[in-house]
Amino acid sequence: MDAEELKTRTKQFAIDVGRLSELLPETHVNIAYKRQIIRSSSSTCANYRASRRAKSDADHLNKLKIVEEELDESLFFLELLTAFNPVFKERIDVFIKRERFYSGSL
Repeated sequence: MDAEELKTRTKQFAIDVGRLSELLPETHVNIAYKRQIIRSSSSTCANYRASRRAKSDADHLNKLKIVEEELDESLFFLELLTAFNPVFKERIDVFIKRERFYSGSL
């Protein structure tokens, strides 16, 4: 996968997470976790874009590590949302599989 495709996919991940969050019920737990996952998924995309403008190889690698951390955080909140919304398990599992794919592509 080339850099442009990964840029597109990380952006789509953030968009898809936002759309998923709109479908989940407005419970206290969901509200808190949805805020977190929206931040981490959009941060994944923003930091990947920043990595492409890195000033050195070391800077690029450091920025990619941040992307990896944000993806892992997104995975964590997807798992929590699944625990509190088992009815959405199949839909959320699609995101979990996709997130693992992205992290393996960095």
